[in-house]
Amino acid sequence: RLDNVWEGIKTKEIAERVKPLPEAKFVILHAEEGWTTNVPLEDFLKNSSLLAHSHNGAPLTPEHGFPLRAVMPHLYFWKSAKWLRGIQFTKENHPGFWEKNGYHMRGNPWKEERYSFD
Repeated sequence: RLDNVWEGIKTKEIAERVKPLPEAKFVILHAEEGWTTNVPLEDFLKNSSLLAHSHNGAPLTPEHGFPLRAVMPHLYFWKSAKWLRGIQFTKENHPGFWEKNGYHMRGNPWKEERYSFD
């Protein structure tokens, strides 16, 4: 869906404050009940990537990720983890829940990176 308005803190600002080690090349987003997804650090740091607390002028509802949702609008939305509980910077690209179950490791919609077997 296009024309969404998300509000929150830019992921780039989080990384500036945390100062990941130079060998960190990937980010694992940890969500409620053990759900995870992986993103390359360069995608996490994009200016459009953020940790959202609001959508279209209203606080997030539980079904849309309250209290905090990662938003990576340039990737397929399974990369925008709901119910965010932790952020892990890592050297290796570890597959998250969906990636372990056949989804693409990056998920660029403009390249139709949907499934790992594409």
